[in-house]
Amino acid sequence: MAIPDFQSIMLPLLKLSSDGNTHYIHNAVKQLADQYSLTEEERTRLLPSGVEPIFFNRVGWAKTYLKKSGLLEYPKRGYFQITDRGNHVLEDGPDKIDMKYLEQFPEYIEFRQTTRKTEPPGGGDNGDLTPEEALEDAYQKIRQDLADDLLSYVINSSSGFFEKLVVELLVKMGYGGTQREAARAVGKSGDEGIDGIIDEDRLGLDTIYIQAKKWQQSTSVGRPEIQKFVGALQGKKAKKGVFITTSNFTKDAFDYVSSIENKVVLIDGDRLTDLMIDFDIGVTGQTTYHIKTLDTDYFGESSIQG
Repeated sequence: MAIPDFQSIMLPLLKLSSDGNTHYIHNAVKQLADQYSLTEEERTRLLPSGVEPIFFNRVGWAKTYLKKSGLLEYPKRGYFQITDRGNHVLEDGPDKIDMKYLEQFPEYIEFRQTTRKTEPPGGGDNGDLTPEEALEDAYQKIRQDLADDLLSYVINSSSGFFEKLVVELLVKMGYGGTQREAARAVGKSGDEGIDGIIDEDRLGLDTIYIQAKKWQQSTSVGRPEIQKFVGALQGKKAKKGVFITTSNFTKDAFDYVSSIENKVVLIDGDRLTDLMIDFDIGVTGQTTYHIKTLDTDYFGESSIQG
C-alpha cells in the first residue's frame, strides 16, 4: 500500500499508546509500519532531501500534533505516552483524528496560529504533507519552473553562447582542466551543435569526446545520430563520449548505447538544465533556508528532571 499521510497516522498512533505505557518512537514507527503492511522499500524510502525516511517523518509529525493538542506527552527524550485527554478522545470513538478534529483543543489552536505565519505552500489545514514535505514540494515546483525557463533561454541562444555554456558546465563538473583549455578543446561544428575532445581530468589521463546539439524540443535525437557519434569516437580512438542535446532522445538511442562497449552518456534537455542548476550555470541564488532539528544527543539523561 502507499505510505499513509501524517494525518491518517494520528488515530493509530494514539491507539498504540492507549495501554498507558511509555513508548519509544523508533519502536512505534516499526509497529505502525507492520500495521500498515509497508514494504521494506516503503519503510526506508527517503524524503527528497535524503535526510530522513518519509514514514518516520510522518509518524514524528503525527506525534507532534497530538502532543501540541494535549493528547500525548513526552515523559523523557525519545518517548511518548497518552494523557487523560487522549484517553477521553479514544473513549469517544472517533472515526479519524486529523487537523480539523484537533481544532476543538485550545492548545492546538494556539500552536496553529503560530505556525500559520510561516507555513509553506501545501501545508494548510487540509494538506496531507508534513512541513518538511511541503517545503520539498514547493522547492521542486520552483526548481521545475526554473528549469523550464532555462531550457527556453538555452534553445533561443546563439550557437556561440551555447558553446560557452557547455564549456563552462564541463569545467564546473571537473572536466577539461581550465576554462581556456576546455574552450580550445571544444569548437563549433556549424550545424547548431559543437563537438570536440576534452580531458576527463586535469592530468589528461583520459579523454572524452563531446557532441552537443541545440535543437528544438520537438526534434528527437535517434539511434542514427548516436551511431554516427560512436563512429566518430572510434575515429578519434576515444572510448568515452557525452552527447548533449536541448531536445530529447528516442528509446532506440538509449537501447543502442546500453548495448555497445563504448561508454556513452546521453544528456537531454531536462538533464542539461538539472546540471546547470546544480552547478550554478545561468542561475543565481536568491534565498537559503537552513532547516534545523533538535539535537537529542545534547540533552542527555542528566538533563531530564526526575
